[in-house]
Amino acid sequence: MSVRRIIFAVVIVALAISAVPAEAAAGSAPAISISIDGATEGGKIATGLKIMILLTVLSLAPSIFISLTSFVRIVVVFHFLRQAMGTQTMPPNQVLAAMAMFMTFFIMSPVFSKIYDEAFVPMSKEQITAQEAYDKAIVPLRKFMLSQTREKDLSLFVGLSEMKEPETFDDIPTYVIIPSFLISEMRTSFTIGFLIYIPFLVLDMVIASVLMSMGMMMLPPIMISLPFKIMLFVLVDGWYLIVGSMMRSFAM
Repeated sequence: MSVRRIIFAVVIVALAISAVPAEAAAGSAPAISISIDGATEGGKIATGLKIMILLTVLSLAPSIFISLTSFVRIVVVFHFLRQAMGTQTMPPNQVLAAMAMFMTFFIMSPVFSKIYDEAFVPMSKEQITAQEAYDKAIVPLRKFMLSQTREKDLSLFVGLSEMKEPETFDDIPTYVIIPSFLISEMRTSFTIGFLIYIPFLVLDMVIASVLMSMGMMMLPPIMISLPFKIMLFVLVDGWYLIVGSMMRSFAM
């Protein structure tokens, strides 16, 4: 079951539990209906709209998490590393995704903390409106994305949008920044992946040359080079070097 389905299931169960009256909890199970049809009271309509907004946000949350954070660069580099080493499905996709997710939380924690303190808390206390909370929440994300986006990529989407030439970064719409940030992240991750490939490629070439000189042309070089790749990666403390380099690459 996917994470999105799990989230939806939890939300529906929570709504179902809150909708069960006390006297019905001990007896028969009541029917559950989430609808705003025929509602005339403002409170009922507002509650229904909040539920719809909540479900919409939950359905978009995985895409937002992937698109607006450091997740893309990290997970792409990890897959390049696995392909360069030739370990097939080891580490598994679930492990790589979990590592990328928690590293993303670590990198984005200052941004998330700022959003929580400046947008969520005041809105929960009804000190600001939802629109004001959004305006405050998007600022740290825009700052993070702009710090990782190349001006060349930004200029590309500014030109494609046919908008007026912005004077400052604040004049650039968020819908222009997001695709610019994504292609910049893809370029950076591919650059890192190329650098990771080089030492393993050299090792493959050496092993292949040795096997050919010994007349073992029928023996796949990958079978011989794989243990050497793993040994090389462990000896140079590869995870420390790669993870440390990626974390430092996000310095704002």
